[in-house]
Amino acid sequence: MRTLADLFRAGLDAGRGPGRILYPSGGTYRALGADEIEARVARCATALAARGVRPGDRIALLSYNRPEWAIVDYAAQRIGAVTVPLYSTLPPDQVGFILADSGAKLVFAENAAQLAKLGPGRDAVVFDPAPGVTSFESFLAGATGPPPVVETDPAALATIIYTSGTTGTPKGVMLSHRNIVSNVTALLEIVTFTPEDVSLSFLPISHAFQRIVDYAIFSRGAVVAYAESTDSVAKNLLEVRPTILCSVPRFFEKVHDRVLLSIESMPAWRKRLARWALRIGAAEAEYRMRGRRAPFGLKVRHGLARFLVLRKIRARTGGRIRLLVSGGAPLGKETNEFFNALGFTLIEGYGLTETSPVITLNRPGAVKIGTVGPPISGAEVRIAPEDGEILVRGPLVMMGYHNRPEETAAVLSSDGWFRTGDIGELDDDGYLKITDRKKDLLKTSGGKYIAPAPIEARIRQHPFVANAVLLGDRRKFAAALIVPDFAVLEREFPGLSRAALTTHPPVLAALQGHLDAINADLPQHETVKRFALLDRDFTPESGELTPTLKVKRKVVEEKWKPVIENLFR
Repeated sequence: MRTLADLFRAGLDAGRGPGRILYPSGGTYRALGADEIEARVARCATALAARGVRPGDRIALLSYNRPEWAIVDYAAQRIGAVTVPLYSTLPPDQVGFILADSGAKLVFAENAAQLAKLGPGRDAVVFDPAPGVTSFESFLAGATGPPPVVETDPAALATIIYTSGTTGTPKGVMLSHRNIVSNVTALLEIVTFTPEDVSLSFLPISHAFQRIVDYAIFSRGAVVAYAESTDSVAKNLLEVRPTILCSVPRFFEKVHDRVLLSIESMPAWRKRLARWALRIGAAEAEYRMRGRRAPFGLKVRHGLARFLVLRKIRARTGGRIRLLVSGGAPLGKETNEFFNALGFTLIEGYGLTETSPVITLNRPGAVKIGTVGPPISGAEVRIAPEDGEILVRGPLVMMGYHNRPEETAAVLSSDGWFRTGDIGELDDDGYLKITDRKKDLLKTSGGKYIAPAPIEARIRQHPFVANAVLLGDRRKFAAALIVPDFAVLEREFPGLSRAALTTHPPVLAALQGHLDAINADLPQHETVKRFALLDRDFTPESGELTPTLKVKRKVVEEKWKPVIENLFR
């Protein structure tokens, strides 16, 4: 496999089953078989060529996950075109910037709402039929004859993925066929997928992580099932019953919080039983993660714990998951241990859009919790001695930023080393640990540095907390903005408004106790002296989160300036 077109052909050869793609429609899941997928990709490639799309031309996709997205993507790669994915949560001004910056020749939009973001004069095809626009089905219906035969150079540009951008204007990451295929190949050396596997695809495919997983899954003949939305995952898990699930840490943290909260609401005897079962599960997981056999007595106790408690919790995910993969940011140690205690195999990895995206990944049977694993095949990783920044080199590193030669030169050295912007360390076995983002380090007015990410992760572990942002840059001390998990609070304290919940004494006391416990383990200059509860969550629509749910620290500081000033008054 050398190009994305090769990946597609390999996927068809690996599994000719009737249900290679599953998608929600009319309240149920429908299936697309390999033959139909192949035929629709060929027709789409023909239609693109008829529209004047040539090798190197840009094709934009503004849609959430659905079969048409994959069909357009594979069709574009087949004729040497370049896909430009856009998050469906982006506002019109950012959509306009990306389309202009990338030079998109044709746009595929999900529906009328997404079409409205394009502005007048844009040539667009709409997946959901709407009056007065070109529907995807009519676009395909006009295709006649075979698609053009194009031999794509593996070094050629395959896609431009615009980074979600926690600061500044989005940058277009240029990835070649070689970049992506090398990453898929390295991933498949670590994780085995078979035609019996089903993966629930619910992170936006515009996210490089979900896209590479979908490529890898499909290339091995397995089934890709699309979620209805990111809000419907719990329901879709029971409908699809996947065997593979990949996500970002925040998803796993939320599941962890919900299960612990439900345990706390149980009668005393059931609570004791659940806690015992989780302790036994954690003990068994210690052996399993290292590929070792648990002692006989522990195996007996674990069998009982699984029968009485653990299997019932696992059933909420459909009961068939054999592998969980977390990527995008470091996963909290407690959350990781929790899922392994339930009997799941959870492996944590690390990467960036600029690295296609996977750099490191824990191996099943050789997991080190608290690390993101050793480098994948072909990736060289080293730590910069001057500041601890993680550097990476290999076929996974991007071609550069589109139209940004100076910014490319700032992160990519002449000998191929890419500056990730993350701070980390390698242990004696070559496992990487992420400690913080280089640009996110806070410097107090006393000249002390604070790494906010680990502290924010610990704050989010409380079931009352949905999100947290640590403050303290050029300030005398550290403080925190906390977004409550209102769904939890409204269950615990019914009848109170959101504004009342943010000042409710039992809520404040619980969170102060949580912070006190965290502070006990921190150096004095890192302790969180004050906190404020906000009356709404951060969202991509408000601009405070990226489409991949990373906090835009500067935007938060601007939007909540009066609250922040009051904290430090």
